[in-house]
Amino acid sequence: MLNTTHPDTSAGEYPVNIIRMLAADAVQKANSGHPGLPMGAADIAYVLWTRFLNHNPGDPGWSNRDRFVLSAGHGSMLLYAMLHLSGYDLTLDDIKRFRQLHSKTPGHPEYGVTPGAETTTGPLGQGFANGVGMALAARLAAARFNTDDFAVIDHYVYGLAGDGDLMEGVTSEAASLAGHLRLGNIIYIYDDNGITIEGGTGLAFSDDVASRFTAYGWQVLSIDGHNHEEIDRAIREGRKESGKPTLIIARTRIGYGSPGKEGSADVHGAPLGADELRRTKKNLGLPEDASFIVPDSVYEPFSDHVRSCVDGYETWQRRMSQWRAGNPDRAALWDAMHNPAVPDDLEDLLLAAIGNNGAATRVMGGEVLQKAAELFPGLVGGSADLAPSTKTVISGAGSVGPQDYSGRNIHFGVREHAMGSVMNGLALYGGFIPFGSTFFVFSDYLRPALRLSALMGLQAVYVFTHDSIFVGEDGPTHQPIEHLAVLRAIPRLSLFRPADSAETAAAWAYALRHDKGPTAICLTRQKVGTIERRKGFTLREVHRGGYTVNDTDGAPDVVVVGTGSELALAAGLAESLQREGKSVRLVSMPSLDRFHCQDQSYRESIVPGTGVPVIVIEAGIEQGWRGITRAPLLFIGMSDFGASGPSSLLAEAFGLTLPAVIERTHAWLESL
Repeated sequence: MLNTTHPDTSAGEYPVNIIRMLAADAVQKANSGHPGLPMGAADIAYVLWTRFLNHNPGDPGWSNRDRFVLSAGHGSMLLYAMLHLSGYDLTLDDIKRFRQLHSKTPGHPEYGVTPGAETTTGPLGQGFANGVGMALAARLAAARFNTDDFAVIDHYVYGLAGDGDLMEGVTSEAASLAGHLRLGNIIYIYDDNGITIEGGTGLAFSDDVASRFTAYGWQVLSIDGHNHEEIDRAIREGRKESGKPTLIIARTRIGYGSPGKEGSADVHGAPLGADELRRTKKNLGLPEDASFIVPDSVYEPFSDHVRSCVDGYETWQRRMSQWRAGNPDRAALWDAMHNPAVPDDLEDLLLAAIGNNGAATRVMGGEVLQKAAELFPGLVGGSADLAPSTKTVISGAGSVGPQDYSGRNIHFGVREHAMGSVMNGLALYGGFIPFGSTFFVFSDYLRPALRLSALMGLQAVYVFTHDSIFVGEDGPTHQPIEHLAVLRAIPRLSLFRPADSAETAAAWAYALRHDKGPTAICLTRQKVGTIERRKGFTLREVHRGGYTVNDTDGAPDVVVVGTGSELALAAGLAESLQREGKSVRLVSMPSLDRFHCQDQSYRESIVPGTGVPVIVIEAGIEQGWRGITRAPLLFIGMSDFGASGPSSLLAEAFGLTLPAVIERTHAWLESL
């Protein structure tokens, strides 16, 4: 521990100390939080927010604003202090309610909760990768809209990352991609304070960060993170480098100013304590017994900078009006991307795009994608190096690369986690609907990012192919078993497992209509048949998650439910039972979560709550299915990993053939 004073004659020292204590006071009042990072990184934030960050608190969604991403989200009070001082709709009373229920100042920054918070951060590395997505989106937008006489988009993405961010694997993936794409509009500052929760970073982290990021293709600068002029020079140098992202390694002291805790893990994730808080205020030349003190003079450098930003904002708005008049085609594209028109007959248009109804649903999904891209110019994306298999290339749309950002196909490389996080950045940016694809089993690699898509309510489309043991010869490492249940457990994620062309088109239509959250579409490797449905069926029924495919005239004796490629198997079972004289209702349930969103009367009109036995067939685990009825339920699916072999032999080995299903059903019904 250190016991030092910090004489500093720089003009910004007093307001920076106010920022430090604003954070420490909020954490102390909440008796929870992380004061160390805000106290240590306050100099960096002060210089950035009073000299460089181009933004307008009066219009937080301005398209050409600079983005600031606090990747080290545990230091949220630093962001809240900056937003408050800059004039966002965040009062001092909001600061005092730090970490309280339903406040604007939650424990980690949350998108949509705090005005000016660009993304939800906290899981380390996610914000870093989100910022890469934002920077990529800016390059894509600039390629579409900038003209020789007006740069519609020319802003920067700034971010603050900590030691934990640099350790997480998603950061490495995203940094590698950013360097490859030469995203020179990123300037990240690494708060190199050498402390994590357990103690000094030397316990587990000895990377040569500068060499590592240089190898990724970044410009790397090193500074004293408490020296305002060094901070200023480094940011200016980062802005000059247009061909490489910039990492500024800023050596700082965590808990700066605390006589008893500066430089220690004690100040990382706990309040200073009343006595240490008073000692720290005295050490920094502030009133010892006053809390949440922000003199008017502290607001002045922020308001002066914002006034300058607003002048630039108003100039941009005037020039944007002139640009619209002079570039009607580009203006029409801008409007189509930022306010997409969804055709009333979208489902029918997408279904008409499918040329082979008996193909694998991944093939049909690829055909739907072409039409979707035609209708939605903001649809961009790609795969984790699997596009030939996942069928997710937009034909004729070009590839995004370090020299050309006008394309729509993004090559994420074998980086599933970064892909998901970059997709979030693209969605947060505005104007883009990102899609990303991989084999379903590898959804494990991006689930943290997908979870944040759902938490933030972002429109992102996840295309997962090779969705069951019927992947075949690649074996159990590539055969998803528990993955449907895992993703269905994520709140606000809509997951569809379509059975044929109709459901594939409808699933994509849902994803394109649904702008309040992510959609996962799980598709087959193997060919599927076309399901014959009752008269009067409409594609919109698929959006309700479950619907009756074929029904009996009266009350059913049994309900048979299938999903995806197993719906055909369920249909075969239903036909067999009908030949035996039973009244059978055949139900398709491509989206279990959407089905649970329907009202009880609808759900029970499809699957009765009691009385009628229910049989569910799905090539996954049973978890989650018991909730569709209180009646007896037989689940036919998987309870262990798969195996390597042709799909037809796997079906026999795991009891997913029609004779095996009929035999199990008879035995179960007789036991009731």
